[in-house]
Amino acid sequence: MNIGYLGPRGTFTEEAATRLFPAGEGGAAPVLIPYRTIPEVLADVEAGKLDRGVVPIENSIEGSVAVTLDALVHEVEVYITAEVVLPIRHHLMVRPGVSLEEIEGVISHPQALAQCRKSLDRLLPHVPQSAATSTAEAAAIVARSDRPLAALGNRLAATLNGLEVLKSDLQDLEGNATRFVAVGRELQPPTGHDKTSVVFAFGVDRPGNLCRWLTPFAERQVNLVKLESRPAKRSLGDYIFFADVEGHLTDQPVQEALAETRDDCAFFKVLGAYPRVDYQRSNNGG
Repeated sequence: MNIGYLGPRGTFTEEAATRLFPAGEGGAAPVLIPYRTIPEVLADVEAGKLDRGVVPIENSIEGSVAVTLDALVHEVEVYITAEVVLPIRHHLMVRPGVSLEEIEGVISHPQALAQCRKSLDRLLPHVPQSAATSTAEAAAIVARSDRPLAALGNRLAATLNGLEVLKSDLQDLEGNATRFVAVGRELQPPTGHDKTSVVFAFGVDRPGNLCRWLTPFAERQVNLVKLESRPAKRSLGDYIFFADVEGHLTDQPVQEALAETRDDCAFFKVLGAYPRVDYQRSNNGG
C-alpha cells in the first residue's frame, strides 16, 4: 500500500502513519510517502495515486485542524477509514555540544510553540522564537545552522537530523494529544465499535434548528462525542456543523436518526464510518 502523510520525515503525522499501518509479518511493508500539505495528500487519495492518506484532524489544546476539515468538506470526495490518538510530547533538541545557556533562538511549528509557551518562558525567557512549517522542518533547520539554535519536536526528528535532546516533555499540559485519521475512497464495514462523522448545514437560520437535529439521537440513546461549527465560507454568520456519532452508519439507531435529521438539512455529507478509538478523557474537568 502507498500511504501519503503530512511530511516531511520526522513529523508526528509520520509516527501516526506507522501506528495505523504497521509493517505486517511476512508481507510487503507499506510505503510511506511524505507530502508538503494536507490538501495534496487528500487530493492524491481521491485521484487513486495513494491507497490511504494520514492527516491530523484535532488537537486537545488547539482544537480542530481547520485545513483538514475544510478540505474534507469542500475539496475532495474521500472517507475517513481509521483514527489514532497520539500523546504529543515536545522535546527541546540542539546540535551536539550546544548548552541551554548558548541557545539564541527556538524554532518549531506555531502549534508546538503555543503548546510549550509556559515551559519556554521559564527555560528561555528572553530567547526569540520563530515558526517553521513543521516540527520536522524546524529540526532540519537547526541541524544545518551554524548558530546555536534549538527546535521543538519529537525524538524521531532528533534522530533523523543528528540532534540531541536537551530537555524532554516541554508541553504545558500533560493531556496534550492529537487525533489523526486515515482516509480512503470507500466506506469501511462495521466492526461493532465504530464512529460516524458527518457534516451538515441548515437552509434557513431559525430558532430550534440544532435542537431538532439533536433530538432523534437522544430519543434513540445514540451518543454524540463531538459537535462543532465552522464558517461555511459563503458569508459572515453562515455556519456548517460537524458531528461525531458513536456507532456505524449502518447501525439501525444511527441510520434512523440520520435519516430523520437529513430532512432538515440543506447540506449533508458523510465524512466516514470507521473503528472508534477510546482515549482517556477528563470528564469535563471532573
